[in-house]
Amino acid sequence: MTMTWPLAISMGDPAGIGPEIIAKAWAARHDAQLPPFIAVGDARAIERVWNGPTARVSDIGAAVSVFDQALPILSVDDAGEITPGQPDVEGARCALHALELAVGLVRSDAASALVTGPVSKAQLYDIGFTHPGQTEFVAERCGVAGANAVMMLAGPSLRVVPITTHVPLAAVSGLLSVELIVAKGRATARGLCRNFGITTPRLAFAGLNPHAGESGAIGREEIELIEPAIAQLRAEGIDATGPFAADTLFHPRARTAYDAVLCCYHDQALIPIKTLHFDEGVNITLGLPIVRTSPDHGTAFGIAGQDQAHPGAMIAAIAMAGDAARRRAALAN
Repeated sequence: MTMTWPLAISMGDPAGIGPEIIAKAWAARHDAQLPPFIAVGDARAIERVWNGPTARVSDIGAAVSVFDQALPILSVDDAGEITPGQPDVEGARCALHALELAVGLVRSDAASALVTGPVSKAQLYDIGFTHPGQTEFVAERCGVAGANAVMMLAGPSLRVVPITTHVPLAAVSGLLSVELIVAKGRATARGLCRNFGITTPRLAFAGLNPHAGESGAIGREEIELIEPAIAQLRAEGIDATGPFAADTLFHPRARTAYDAVLCCYHDQALIPIKTLHFDEGVNITLGLPIVRTSPDHGTAFGIAGQDQAHPGAMIAAIAMAGDAARRRAALAN
């Protein structure tokens, strides 16, 4: 099945590596077999770091017709003076406007999926941005409570979901609850089916404590929170297992036994995915009415504008978004 409309990619911070990796993804479109997409943001941000062909378009429908000859760009408000590697508040405003427009295109079915370029939260906070990140912003614009939007990091051989995300490690235990773990498990199972075509998802759960608590000897979160949540998910027909000691969950043999691992805290999930798939990791948001992905890395201001940025994660994010959009379209028909 082919998609009628292109993907919308918000450029992210114009001073970061987002514009460069979007351009490099377009240059690799044939080899990577990427679906058509349109970049949303200040066109000068791409033209400053890349001398390939671009086409400024005012109608997203024109993106498909020009895509094979040039990178289509839907321009938003002027970002002011753009200097790669030097973020400022004008660039943050441009990034936010681009994100808002790109979300709107997908919500209105003018685009088939959303891919978001990396932003600087520090700069966004300076202009009044109040969300923890782009995931929560997109969820709000889609009418979904932030708690119901699940961040999954996916690579060729591993998918992980952090049950808690950007919180201090000392706060994790107090934030975990049976209800939260069950909600994340349900959303993960549903997302694996809708976005990845896995009809009977297998979920594994990591314990919070070393050795998964050793039957309560070094922590009771596994007994009081994780085990009851797994039991509830299994009662609902979801293949959920664990809790397992996190240090035994990510070797090659272990990875054959599940389709995704749910981890208790941020680094427990992100260290293995970034170790295995640093240049291919994709952040895909589950629980939304739209498909949203992003490369699993930041703005990398230190190398912006130096032609050093690797486009692998952006290419993977575009490919995953296209695949998920096609699967969802097929399910809807």
